[in-house]
Amino acid sequence: MADPLIHLAALRKSYNVGAPNEAEILHGIDLQVAPGEFVALMGPSGSGKSTLLNIVGLLERLTTGSYRLQGREVAGLDDAALTLLRRRTLGFVFQFHHLLPAFTALENVTLPALMADGRVSARQREEAMALLDAVGLAAAAGKKPAELSGGMQQRVAIARALVMQPALVLADEPTGNLDTHSADEVFTHLRRIHAERGTAFVIVTHDPRLAARCDRLVELVDGLIARDAPVKP
Repeated sequence: MADPLIHLAALRKSYNVGAPNEAEILHGIDLQVAPGEFVALMGPSGSGKSTLLNIVGLLERLTTGSYRLQGREVAGLDDAALTLLRRRTLGFVFQFHHLLPAFTALENVTLPALMADGRVSARQREEAMALLDAVGLAAAAGKKPAELSGGMQQRVAIARALVMQPALVLADEPTGNLDTHSADEVFTHLRRIHAERGTAFVIVTHDPRLAARCDRLVELVDGLIARDAPVKP
């Protein structure tokens, strides 16, 4: 069995530590995600889903416990090391696409490469075009976000998340701002890319229809994992 891509052990997260209004949001999370898994993360509002995703995404620090990413303990890393690890290992898709309106679709996809290296290489540009093709938008490479539908913009965001070839993509309600048809279309592209590239995905969703199309469901309730099981076909 492959070593876990993500390994969380007894992970806790509190805010306002030491203050009278200290609040613990995550109460001891044990979770593993293997390379290439396609996982849905569900739970009611306030259950800690976004906090957990932010910690896995190295956007917030845990309070106590252990988080190993590709076998490396991240708790003691400084901000510069976390930024480098995040760029090399992780991709992000959010509910709102956050595309730059003055950039074309292709330029938006290559933005992570530009930020990481200060330039976009020919290989990275080719990879960006291949990803736009993979999400059905090769013909729209020269268009700006205002010329694209909401679903198309989110597909550009998916391509952007993958351009640095991350081991894991974290998606926080990636279809939450879309109509049913567009949501289904976006999710179909996520599954196709997963099948073709073997990239691992952890997807926060409130939509049970989309969760049913994942391989595994993790349910968070009141800061604890209430369910972790394969999705039945």
